[in-house]
Amino acid sequence: MAKRDYYEILGVSQNANEEEIKKAYRQMALQYHPDRNPSNKEAEEKFKEASEAYEVLRDPEKRSLYDRFGHEGLKGVGFRGFADFDDIFSSFGDIFDDFFGLGFGSRGRKRRTYARRGADLRYDLSISFQDAAFGKEEEIELEKHELCETCKGTGLKPGESKKTCPTCGGRGQIGHTQGFFTISTTCSKCHGRGEIITHPCKDCKGSGMVIRPKHLKVKIPAGVETGIRLKLSGEGGIGERGGPHGDLYVVLHVEPDSFFERHGNDILCQIPISFSQAALGATLEVPTLNGYEKITIPSGTQTGQVFTIKGAGIPYLHGRGRGNEMVQVVVKTPTKLSKRQVQLFEELASSEKEEQ
Repeated sequence: MAKRDYYEILGVSQNANEEEIKKAYRQMALQYHPDRNPSNKEAEEKFKEASEAYEVLRDPEKRSLYDRFGHEGLKGVGFRGFADFDDIFSSFGDIFDDFFGLGFGSRGRKRRTYARRGADLRYDLSISFQDAAFGKEEEIELEKHELCETCKGTGLKPGESKKTCPTCGGRGQIGHTQGFFTISTTCSKCHGRGEIITHPCKDCKGSGMVIRPKHLKVKIPAGVETGIRLKLSGEGGIGERGGPHGDLYVVLHVEPDSFFERHGNDILCQIPISFSQAALGATLEVPTLNGYEKITIPSGTQTGQVFTIKGAGIPYLHGRGRGNEMVQVVVKTPTKLSKRQVQLFEELASSEKEEQ
């Protein structure tokens, strides 16, 4: 069965902003949450459907791919929806507390015990026109959060252990009864973890993480252009409670070239020629991305004419072959003439008058 449109599922327009999308999902999540609809298969499916739509539309990259290519476009980033409720809660983590300031604990779920995937990171990288054309391997350096080696990520001083939170008794939430529902709020003492650190690690100050520089090699494929994002899986932010790392996206910025101008996979350059070359024709050596190549200028060439060198352009990023090089000639008017040149031009002008 074909998937429904994500915007239709959440009841928002394609122009909806992030806040509107978040508000729409909040309403649906509250209405169809499985703790509010026990054993209701229809509500469960709507909850999964709304969660999948929100996961895509809240992410700029996934939303852009979906807007351009529909559900098929998401296969390129490996998105296949959610397998079950645990998958949803694992991906969103504390989102329901963020939305509602409360939790739904009737099934005994302790959502704060779920592992959380680390955040995706961005790195902007400038490369030369030549490197964009033919690709290269670039080494980058960035500062990242890594597990503290002293405490192995526990945040504890060696030899110490965490203590059960005295406020919530280790549950991470404080329960309240409202009507037919058991409502719980996040414990302000332990922030939902159920445990507190009384003797923190001196190196990470109890966070379990430290900032360290890291060197990474980025393979830039031939044919890239400004705006292309290269994904380095697992090189993003560190996960929480044993969750996987996020991804690092390297955003490329191609520096302009002083001679070539890019148009898609074709490149354009301008070559000056003299009056005599334009009138009589000539063979010229012109620069290409791979050195020099000869082109033939026929007699009677006019300024602005374009000559094509097949296959001398930018390689196709997703496919074989290359674009073309377009050579535009500009007839250059001399600014200084010798006496002999003046004499020749006068003779030429005289002959032109006689022909008229």
